[in-house]
Amino acid sequence: MIKPDSWILDQCLNHGMIAPFVPSLVREEDGRPVISYGLSSYGYDIRLSPAEFRVFRHVPGTVVDPKRFSERSLEAVELHHDDLGAYFILPAHSYGLGVAVERLEVPDNVTVICIGKSTYARAGIIANLTPAEAGWRGHLTLEFSNSSSADARLYANEGVVQLLFFEGEPCLLTYEGRKYQDQEERVTLARV
Repeated sequence: MIKPDSWILDQCLNHGMIAPFVPSLVREEDGRPVISYGLSSYGYDIRLSPAEFRVFRHVPGTVVDPKRFSERSLEAVELHHDDLGAYFILPAHSYGLGVAVERLEVPDNVTVICIGKSTYARAGIIANLTPAEAGWRGHLTLEFSNSSSADARLYANEGVVQLLFFEGEPCLLTYEGRKYQDQEERVTLARV
């Protein structure tokens, strides 16, 4: 069953499920509109960290191999600033990796689904649908593709994806001790 705001609020205030936690939906900061983040009716909108964003670069003749992932396939993207806020630029028809500001501690009977926000979808930015399984902890690495023919901004410290929480019966196998556990606020590369 999908969990409502009251459950998310309780889990965050009493069990530290999301940190830092914002108990309401923020749409404006310092008189400036922002892409919303924080607690919503049946989810939580997390923010893109300004710490790091990387895009795949085109190197003719190379193949990206998830079993032997090379960090050389990615290049760091500069964080820009203007009167609208801090942002990264995701080039047209490209793919990038960012990281969430918030750290998650998923309960052992819950799986979290990370979905894109409509504000970005309407601008051609697709957030990869990804889970955070029962017992997972850390900062999510977030994946984005720019399906438009124009470069696009992704705003740091503003909402970028929504988390949906699904509670089930206790599972036999949690995420404890697995390869992406305890990710820091840095982009985590593919591992096997």
